Amino acid sequence: MCLGVVALLILFQGYATHMVGASTESGPAEGGVSSLAEGPGLLRASGDELVPAQRPAGRRIALTFDDGPDPRWTPRVAAVLRRERVPATFFVVGSEAARHPEVVRMLDRQGHEIANHTFTHADLSTGSVRQQRLQLDLTEAVLVGITGHFTRLLRPPYSATPDTVDRPTERRLAALASGRYLVALSDLDSRDWQRRGVSAIARNATPRGRQGGMILFHDGGGDRHQTVAALERLIPSLRARGFRFVTAGQLSGLPAGVLAPAASAGERRRGQLFTWSVRSAFWLVGLLSAAVVAVGFLVAARVFVLLALASHHARTARPRFGTDHLPSVAVLVPAFNEEVGIERAVRSIAQSNYPDLDIVVIDDGSTDTTPAIVEAAAIGGVRLVRQHNGGKAAALNTGVELTDSEIVVMVDGDTIFEADTVRRLVEPFDDARVGAVSGNTKVGNRRGLLGRWQHIEYVTGFNIDRRMYEVLQCTTTVPGAIGAFRREAIDQVGGLSGDTLAEDTDLTLAIGRTGRRVVYAEDALAWTEAPSTIDGLWRQRYRWSFGTMQAVWKHRGAVLSSDPREVRIGRRALPYLTFFQYLLPMLAPLIDLFALYGVIFTNPIPVLGAWVAFNALQLFLAIFAFRLDGESLRPLWALPLQQLVYRQLMYLVVIESTISALIGIRARWKSIPRTGDIEIQPS
Repeated sequence: MCLGVVALLILFQGYATHMVGASTESGPAEGGVSSLAEGPGLLRASGDELVPAQRPAGRRIALTFDDGPDPRWTPRVAAVLRRERVPATFFVVGSEAARHPEVVRMLDRQGHEIANHTFTHADLSTGSVRQQRLQLDLTEAVLVGITGHFTRLLRPPYSATPDTVDRPTERRLAALASGRYLVALSDLDSRDWQRRGVSAIARNATPRGRQGGMILFHDGGGDRHQTVAALERLIPSLRARGFRFVTAGQLSGLPAGVLAPAASAGERRRGQLFTWSVRSAFWLVGLLSAAVVAVGFLVAARVFVLLALASHHARTARPRFGTDHLPSVAVLVPAFNEEVGIERAVRSIAQSNYPDLDIVVIDDGSTDTTPAIVEAAAIGGVRLVRQHNGGKAAALNTGVELTDSEIVVMVDGDTIFEADTVRRLVEPFDDARVGAVSGNTKVGNRRGLLGRWQHIEYVTGFNIDRRMYEVLQCTTTVPGAIGAFRREAIDQVGGLSGDTLAEDTDLTLAIGRTGRRVVYAEDALAWTEAPSTIDGLWRQRYRWSFGTMQAVWKHRGAVLSSDPREVRIGRRALPYLTFFQYLLPMLAPLIDLFALYGVIFTNPIPVLGAWVAFNALQLFLAIFAFRLDGESLRPLWALPLQQLVYRQLMYLVVIESTISALIGIRARWKSIPRTGDIEIQPS
């Protein structure tokens, strides 16, 4: 629903400001063949012609201001007028009035006349009649919402004095004004938009004789400090010559009620709603513009930080210990309905070249044949323990209690180990400071497109992140598929907790808060079966996202903790998770909508250029990550599709899990259907 509302606001703003007929010109047209050359500035429609609609101006002067309201310059112009007690007419641009309604209300309270200058400063001499009428109607709706009354004064953009209106434009303006508007051109054009100095502006705006009329200034569209200074000089000068100041409407001789008829209560409410919608749309587009810049900068910065720290990690060789240091190791395999792959997984562990492994399979209340398969396999060194379903954390705690090994390896029931995986995983524990080690999880079923996308994600996301985490000593997750923990560290944090659905993240953060090191063993390979269906993938990632959010909230105390052991987790890991795993994915669909806005309503080349640059950066990072992992680059042909499709799916998962957390839904640990289709790729 939120995305739908945002999309409507963005589309509304784009249509109103770009499709209705917006223009970026700032100055009026120069001359032209016109039948109005000798006429006054205020005109009405008569058939397809414009004819005079004002009494002789005499010594009356109407100061008029175009292109506002501007939050900076309009109040400065109004301050001069208030000080000199001069009324004026402000021809406002509807979209700007909606963005700055408080300025329009200020002008209305001070007794100035508010008139129509189209919604987006569009040239009324071009485009369809429908677009032209929409320009005027949208502005009317805004003015009704702000002031409570309509206006019957119209000034077409890019038409200053009558001699700038050619015959085709006259016919168009007559058609638009017929029976509704007086067309207010001007008798004198200050040409303040040229910014040729205060003296030039004042000179252009000064009547040559004793005849007054309408004078054109601008209070918006750019720097107007020269206009303000010229007014301060001009008004006393004209007053000294006997001129008096009126509004443009007063030149017509028509009553104020005719020129600014009051709107009904219903019309005011509709106008207020429309004004709020326009303002919200502009605010949202401005916010998204800033967000795109900020997110683009942060994403690019993240890529370069990853490249630098992962390179450092790869260059820093960890010393290996000899065969004389072989700590006792227990491998725990929690299993819930894992009948498809459990035998192959356990057998691969049993075939490890590490001596005296204690392998414990904890059946967590499976309703399929998982325990029977383990028993029938009769694999040496493997113990089967059964318990009522209590969740993964409970199953792992049961396994920890049943072993007394120095190192505890935790493995998912669908994971295949290579012969030296356990040895490589345990090696870093030679350093007494190490409390946990993350292995290198590989996607074993990568033939299909979904599997290939997850393979790319594991290599370019999870694995390269772990290299960065180790360098910064703020690892967030030792994955359940392959992770090893010093038993002493597990006992120190009170074992695994069932407080979250991401028991691996919870345990890793808890160990990190003790000050122990958590490292990444990239050569300890484990082959896992990634979900092969969208439904299975959604369920897995929903659990991951929801559980990680729970873990971040649980350990939030580390952010402000004064304990130096907790600084790396509190000041690095948790902010990183919060921003890049939650805030950025929550914003991403809005940014994508905004990119679509750019393609449809603005120049698409910069948008497409930014998209190409972003994907080029992602491709460069992917190539780097694949090289570090010793992977073939062939799967990277699917990277653009991953960005377009898979990435959006992951964003939606994060959004759903976030909403679930906010409204208090409690998710449970559920198994994912397996196919057993794991292929170990050659190194």
